[in-house]
Amino acid sequence: MPSAPPLNRRTAALVVAMILLLPSWPEAHEIPTDVTVQAFVKPEAGVLRLLVRAPLGAFRDYDFPRRGPGYLRISEAEPMVREAAEQWIGEYVVFEEAGTRLPPPELAALRVSQPGDRAFATYDRALENVRAPPLPDGTDLVWQQAAVDMLFEVPIENAASDFSVEPRWAHLGLRTLTVLRFLPAGGTERAFQYTGNPGLVRLDPRWHQAAWRFVVFGFDHILDGIDHILFLLCLVIPVRGFVALVPIVTSFTVAHSITLIASALGLAPDALWFPPLIETLIALSIVFMAFENVIGSPVAKRWAIAFGFGLVHGFGFSFALSESLQFAGAHLLTSLLAFNVGVELGQLFVLALAVPVLRLLFGRWLPEVMGTVVLSAVLAHTGWHWMLDRGAGLLRYDYSAPVMNAAFAATVLRWVMLALIVAGAAWGLREAFGRLRWARSGGRGVPVGADAAVESGAASDRGPV
Repeated sequence: MPSAPPLNRRTAALVVAMILLLPSWPEAHEIPTDVTVQAFVKPEAGVLRLLVRAPLGAFRDYDFPRRGPGYLRISEAEPMVREAAEQWIGEYVVFEEAGTRLPPPELAALRVSQPGDRAFATYDRALENVRAPPLPDGTDLVWQQAAVDMLFEVPIENAASDFSVEPRWAHLGLRTLTVLRFLPAGGTERAFQYTGNPGLVRLDPRWHQAAWRFVVFGFDHILDGIDHILFLLCLVIPVRGFVALVPIVTSFTVAHSITLIASALGLAPDALWFPPLIETLIALSIVFMAFENVIGSPVAKRWAIAFGFGLVHGFGFSFALSESLQFAGAHLLTSLLAFNVGVELGQLFVLALAVPVLRLLFGRWLPEVMGTVVLSAVLAHTGWHWMLDRGAGLLRYDYSAPVMNAAFAATVLRWVMLALIVAGAAWGLREAFGRLRWARSGGRGVPVGADAAVESGAASDRGPV
């Protein structure tokens, strides 16, 4: 007679069987992939109203009463829906009036709505809908498809004050898109569309508030943009002197400022393939500069290369800026210049860290030639993989010849103007650096490359410098 299996084996088998027999995780706890939230903010006499529409399925941890194949029991579910609305929406929004934080908004009205109605097309229709009688209990409304319309109110001092809102609704889904419309007292409607949490949004910012927001945004963008940082490192490796970096950094700054402003003014192509093309070229710029370091091209030409790739990076900066310009209010140009200032401050911060570290490495541990080759090879390897990945995505787009009409002719004319501006800037930089070279050489015409090498502490005959 065979012996009984050991106790630990029987226990393990029992545990496995219990796990297999457990019911699946309730649907109410699943995190939706894409959630869209619509909202209106309108100050009126003594009260600030917030109208919000969100999908009921985004309110997790609630088992709403259902009937049949999953239809919502509307009247029975209303108290639970109200509690969920206050927890998932009301507790995650903060208002300020003239810089002073307002009390938490209170839920004044709520209504479960059909997902396809057009009530939130306008503020008045949305307000009328949320105050309308509830849907009949016999409505066949699948609970995951139901929409919840909510009216929150908060007392204010003056409807003409400056208001700010911080809606933190990203937790509703893996990707939460919010469309928020602000209706100022006596002004025109202003729309915002963003993904995730935007931070504190000044609904009608002053110029200095908009400027500060975009300075910070530009600074953060550089620190978050690893591809821009790697390109800066490629520029710095063979030129490790702050004075010698002035022509290179200046050229890069002027170039990306031109294309950044041009893109913000609508001069960039609006084709779907253009952003992935620019991202591919940015990766190519890292590879190219890394190979320039390995080959040992003259440092005197580096400002021109930095200028050329700066034009590409400027378009890359514009992609990050385009979605955020909606927070500029009426101060588009101010915000654009402030973003550029933030980018420059971020670049200077990176250089202030990178230059001393590289000088320490080369001065104590790394031989000049081997260190330059090894560091550049690592950067080239990273840029090469990015270039292949982004290039593969670029090839998936369909390309078609443009239609030769008046609009195309106008676009060509604008690009010709942009090309003239770029050519003029390049000529101006060339003349300025030529005079700087002459002045620093005492009128003897010493090449910039040799002078830069002296400034950076590197001899001009040490290979790839």
